[in-house]
Amino acid sequence: MDNVNKSSSHAIYSLKLHIVFVTKYRRKTLTPEMLDSLKDAFAEILAAWRCTLLEFGGESDHVHLLIDIHPALDISVLVNNLKTASARRMRNRFSVHLAMFYKKPLFWHRAYYVGSVGGATLDTVRAYVGAQGTEEHAEKGRRKSQK
Repeated sequence: MDNVNKSSSHAIYSLKLHIVFVTKYRRKTLTPEMLDSLKDAFAEILAAWRCTLLEFGGESDHVHLLIDIHPALDISVLVNNLKTASARRMRNRFSVHLAMFYKKPLFWHRAYYVGSVGGATLDTVRAYVGAQGTEEHAEKGRRKSQK
């Protein structure tokens, strides 16, 4: 995973999320062609939000996205937009196929999973934060500056 920090006028950041969407009623509606189309759709939608799709994968009833976001973002609004826009594209492009599974214009389940992802474990970050202000931390800083 690319852990390069990005910057804006007032922040340096690296924010990555793992998102999972499940089809309505967990029906096995997603074909390989639909998964390819979803990957393209998510990449386009995310680009419009100044975000990046880093990885994409899925099976017949769910998809996983690994995305890079910026800090001025309301995650729940982004997720709902991703679901709405991708569902609309799939229903328009694959209407005949989806009609076999849904009588109404449904696609994604209302629920979703989102989790933050980073290069360090929670224990590593917790230890780093807890060490701030200690003599050990100050000594490490002095050793780095001498190199």
